[in-house]
Amino acid sequence: MDKRAAEWLKQADYDIDTAEFMAKGGRYFYVVFMCHLAIEKALKGLYQQSLEQTPPKTHNLVYLMNKIGLKADQDKAKVIVRLNEANITTRYPDDIDKLKSVYTEEITRKILTEAKEILEWIKQQF
Repeated sequence: MDKRAAEWLKQADYDIDTAEFMAKGGRYFYVVFMCHLAIEKALKGLYQQSLEQTPPKTHNLVYLMNKIGLKADQDKAKVIVRLNEANITTRYPDDIDKLKSVYTEEITRKILTEAKEILEWIKQQF
C-alpha cells in the first residue's frame, strides 16, 4: 500500500476512535463531526491509492467517491449523504443548543455505528 494512503487510513482510525471517546463524554455533535472526518480521510486514502494522486482539499464525501468511482449500495449511500450534509452544520454551527438537541445520544450512537461500518467497507476497497 502507498505510504501516504496508509497514513490517511491511520488517521481515519484515529478519528473514529476519537468519535467513540467523544460519545462517552456526551459531546454528540462532535461525534458526528469526527465520523465525517474519519470517512473523509479513508476516502482520501483510497483516492491516493487508486489514482496515485494527492487528494483534493475538499470535505465533500460524495465528490471524493465520484472522483474515485466508488459506488455504495443504497443504505451506505444514505449514511454518506447524511454525514456529508452534517459536515457544515457540525463544523460551523449557527446555534449550538439547537445542534445539541438534534444530535441526541440515540441518534449519534446510530451514526457512529454506521460510520464504523462505512469505514470498514472503504478499507475493503483497497
